[in-house]
Amino acid sequence: MQYNTQQKRMPLPEYGRSIQNMVDHALTIEDRAERQRCANTIINIMGNMFPHLRDVPDFKHKLWDHLAIMSDFKLDIDYPYEIVRKDNLESKPEYIPYPVTKIRYRHYGRTLEVLIKKAIEFPEGDEKQNLIALICNHMKKDYMTWNKDTVDDQKIADDLSELSDGKLQLTDDLLRLMDERIEQNYRPKAQNQNNKNQANRNPNSRNNKRKY
Repeated sequence: MQYNTQQKRMPLPEYGRSIQNMVDHALTIEDRAERQRCANTIINIMGNMFPHLRDVPDFKHKLWDHLAIMSDFKLDIDYPYEIVRKDNLESKPEYIPYPVTKIRYRHYGRTLEVLIKKAIEFPEGDEKQNLIALICNHMKKDYMTWNKDTVDDQKIADDLSELSDGKLQLTDDLLRLMDERIEQNYRPKAQNQNNKNQANRNPNSRNNKRKY
């Protein structure tokens, strides 16, 4: 018995040894028309192996590319598409530089620093105040994730002032606005849940009436 590990290495193992043997056989066919028919048959079999990908754009194109790869680009046929070049398979992608921007407070993250810069550029008004309140509430949430203890509003005020270079300040009006946002976003959900729990406990509730 000959194990698969002892046979020729397959460029695309996901198609299996049988498909690779078909491709190898196609390379031995001398008649060009017969070789073309053999290639078309191989493509149909490859497509039937992945029926869930038939609606994917360029699926057929990818199959012909894979056929060329499995034949080591030696199969002389008329390809219906412009197949991938061999040198493109071996070329390395361009280097993408990793961002080296220093984050002042890692538990707040880079996105929050970007939001603070945008808030500084906003003209004075309700929209800017709402944005700052949103930022401060987000800072409190991030700080709690990192610290696990209660966070003082003064700490958030100091960090906001530092991150904005003193251009944004946490005022009493902003504190009230932050509380209002919390009230709007969280308290109604809790109240609705309490109402549902009370309704479930009420024997006269419509949801608890039996259907006969």
